[in-house]
Amino acid sequence: MSKYWSKIAAGQRPYVPGEQPKDKKYIKLNTNECPYPPSPLVLEAIKEAANEKLKLYPDPNGEDLRQTVAEYYGLKKEWVFVGNGSDEILAFAFMAFFDPGSTILFPDVTYSFYPVYTNLFQLNYRLVPLREEFSLYPPDFYDSEGGVIFPNPNAPTGNYVTMEMIEKILIRNPDKVIIVDEAYIDFGGETAIPLITKYPNLLVIQTLSKSRSLAGLRVGFALGQDELMEGLDRIKNSFNSYTLDRLSMAGAIAAMKDEAYFQATRQKVMQTRERIVPILRQMGWQVIPSQANFIFISHPMLQAEGTFTALRQQGILVRYFRQPKIDNYLRISIGSDEEMDSLLQALSKLVPCQL
Repeated sequence: MSKYWSKIAAGQRPYVPGEQPKDKKYIKLNTNECPYPPSPLVLEAIKEAANEKLKLYPDPNGEDLRQTVAEYYGLKKEWVFVGNGSDEILAFAFMAFFDPGSTILFPDVTYSFYPVYTNLFQLNYRLVPLREEFSLYPPDFYDSEGGVIFPNPNAPTGNYVTMEMIEKILIRNPDKVIIVDEAYIDFGGETAIPLITKYPNLLVIQTLSKSRSLAGLRVGFALGQDELMEGLDRIKNSFNSYTLDRLSMAGAIAAMKDEAYFQATRQKVMQTRERIVPILRQMGWQVIPSQANFIFISHPMLQAEGTFTALRQQGILVRYFRQPKIDNYLRISIGSDEEMDSLLQALSKLVPCQL
């Protein structure tokens, strides 16, 4: 520990991202990236934007991108906030809407960046135990002291919360902000965005990293009514007015406008997911129902950490979390059909099965 660190830096346990290996080529099923490339229109837009205007600062408010997102979801542009990936927007939201001293709620099995943010911003939080098969029970999140946040579908489990369940949580927390993190909503769930017009305390956050194949571009957005947008703006402009560069915004706009490509790629991911789940169950794996571009699996005869290591030795990366309640589960991103067939073959060597 360095004597030069602040107490905050010394006390942090940073988020650990999924491995991005450089030693050899792997089948990467560990970071929930889309197995398909971005829309060709995205690449064209980025090339076109790579011109002499790069000497100028980008639009600090991302007006064109906000307008594109607003039109896509049928909202006012003033109800759209854009940022450098959904993680940055989540950080802004924690600072904008959650107060030190007031306890916020989120699930005990969830996106592992949430406790990192609470520690960084010195917030109080309570972990709410999930129910059977990691399901979220809405009454557990009623009458919160400081606010609520959860992913939908949840990460790393893939469970989905219906719009009716979300509305119950909103009704029982009228004076607190409810953040629904929809990084994976495009893979089978129903977005909570239609509830925004009715509930001024709802903030929905999405990303273009997953279903739009733009993990390398780092673009996210938040949707909510005026007061929430102003709160995010106040925090953003206290850190960095230029969170998105010209190339990122050009590519993001093109991705949002290519609806045909978006629908085709997300459908392929969902079809692959639905194809392999029955096969895995036939092999003896417990598979948590998923509406995301990943699955969460466990086997009664195999230890997850050992399986993780064995798969890595066969050139396949998956995600293992060494933490209570889920330390015998693996999270596996949905890859291409060919990649998932390779996974099944690798698993069959560990659990003999007729494929």
